[in-house]
Amino acid sequence: MHYHSSPFSLPTAYLLLGSNLGNRAAILRAAVQQLHTSAGPVTATSSLYETAPWGLSDQPAYLNQVVQLDTALSPEQLLAACLQTEQRAGRTRRIRWDARTLDVDILLYADLVLQTPELTIPHPRLPERRFALVPLVEIAADVVHPELGSAVAKLLAVCADELDVEKYIEPS
Repeated sequence: MHYHSSPFSLPTAYLLLGSNLGNRAAILRAAVQQLHTSAGPVTATSSLYETAPWGLSDQPAYLNQVVQLDTALSPEQLLAACLQTEQRAGRTRRIRWDARTLDVDILLYADLVLQTPELTIPHPRLPERRFALVPLVEIAADVVHPELGSAVAKLLAVCADELDVEKYIEPS
């Protein structure tokens, strides 16, 4: 008989963290810790990437990171944990694509396809955004986008977005 690691293995979710205000690297580190506590064990984190702002370009550059976690939360509960993490970091939502201390987006949740007024999974703009795809591919290149049927590495290869996404080296 073969035993899998667990018959009750938890869904794996991929979250995109972003910050372009304050001590961006420290804010992301704190967010990863908070999500580890509130949403489920973080099993992988990408490097930090410095990325050009998307949408409203007249704002500071972002640091972005993708986090992989195993969660017992439903997608709606996970969204609530993400919003709570943003609020703890001092996030205020004024205008779309505005500068923010912290943004936490659910990119993928297992192989779920979900569309409600509050939540769309997979993230609807994931295939268009190098700042999400580059860190996601770093830790999960073979994960398949459940709607498009392509590995995320393939999505990155054909992504038309030309905004800068560079590995961030923290000043020592």
